Amino acid sequence: MIGKSSNPVLNNKIFNRVGFNTSSNQMSLNGTLNKIAISLVLVIVAAFYSWNLAISSVQVEGGFSGNLPILSIGSAIIGFILALIISFKPHISPILVPFYAIAEGIFLGIISAFAETMYPGIVFKAVVLTFTTMFTMLFLYRTGMIKVTQKFKSIIASAIGGIFLLYIGSWIMGMFGLNTSLIHGNNLFSIGLSLVIVVIAALSLAVDFQFIDDAVKNDSPKFMEWYGAFGLLVTLIWLYIEILKLLMKLASRD
Repeated sequence: MIGKSSNPVLNNKIFNRVGFNTSSNQMSLNGTLNKIAISLVLVIVAAFYSWNLAISSVQVEGGFSGNLPILSIGSAIIGFILALIISFKPHISPILVPFYAIAEGIFLGIISAFAETMYPGIVFKAVVLTFTTMFTMLFLYRTGMIKVTQKFKSIIASAIGGIFLLYIGSWIMGMFGLNTSLIHGNNLFSIGLSLVIVVIAALSLAVDFQFIDDAVKNDSPKFMEWYGAFGLLVTLIWLYIEILKLLMKLASRD
């Protein structure tokens, strides 16, 4: 039986629903790693494209203009819709995950360019910290220094649920013109909150690693390699965004 993951797109209901495959056409760890690598390349290529568009806009027109806001919002919406479809229809993940990676890459490229124009050098730091965190968590998980128990998973899942409610609440407050600087400002409480969220996102990676391992051991169908890659990609994108936000808060205090 596959345990519950804190990642909402990697949970036991998904794998139990698709069943297990007793043929040679089974999910493998190497296959999943290949799909993760392909997905990351697509994100980076798409981000590089939209990054260049955004930087060119700043150099030529002095700011983000034209279709950039539409492209940013549109890619975010498309990515969200694709994520929902993949979550409920994992058997079509081999088709949709690459498009999800491209959509998220376009979104990340634009918001990263925006951050870079405000604080030069901040994106490089965020990228390095994101991948350093990922490999550190992989090392801690593989060496057994982090034990992913059911209690650990439950705590992370509850924390993610609380973060989700916090963001929804701040979004509603913003709609009504209420002050959300306590959450999104550069005060010490907001910085501390961002740091906690980064830690939770990082710990979620360990849970995702084990979930993929468990799925491989339980002979899940081959297409679940793409779904496993998708779940890990969701966490990595979240981690990068949270690290970028934290660095921007810190930089704005200088």
